[in-house]
Amino acid sequence: MDLRKLKTLIDLVSESNVSELEITEADGKVRIVKAGAQPVVMTMPVAQQAVAAAPAAAAAAPAAAVPAAEAAPAAPVETGHVVKSPMVGTFYRASSPGAKAFAEVGDTVKAGQAVCIIEAMKIMNEIESDKDGVISKILVENGQPVEYGQPLFIVE
Repeated sequence: MDLRKLKTLIDLVSESNVSELEITEADGKVRIVKAGAQPVVMTMPVAQQAVAAAPAAAAAAPAAAVPAAEAAPAAPVETGHVVKSPMVGTFYRASSPGAKAFAEVGDTVKAGQAVCIIEAMKIMNEIESDKDGVISKILVENGQPVEYGQPLFIVE
C-alpha cells in the first residue's frame, strides 16, 4: 500500500467517529485502530495473512466499531509495580533467538536496566525497568504482539 493512501486512511479515521478500520489488499493488510486521540496503525505482510484469514473473513465490513469492553476481557488485578509497553510492536525477552533472556522471574532489576526488546517497524527498542525490584511475573510470551500501555512485567 502506498504511503499517501495510508496517510489518507489515517486522516479519515482521525476525523471520523470510526474507531477501527481494516483493509486487505493483494500486498498486505492494514488495520487502523483509534486509541484515544491518535490512531494506531498495524500492518501485516502477505505471508501472515493466511494465519489471520479466518478472523479477517469474519470482519466483512471494512470498518466496524468495537466497544473496548468487548474487545478485551478484563485482566486480573496484579500487585506490585507494572512495567508497561511504551509502544506497539513485537515483544522479545532476549536480543536474539539463542541468547539469554534479559530478565527472568526472580531476577533483581535496577531502574534503567533493559528487561526486554520491542520490535517496531524493524527497529529493536530496548525496554528498561522504571523501578528497582524483583521480577515477580512476566505477563507476555516471547514473540507476542503488544499494544501501547500493555503490562509486560510485575516488579515488586
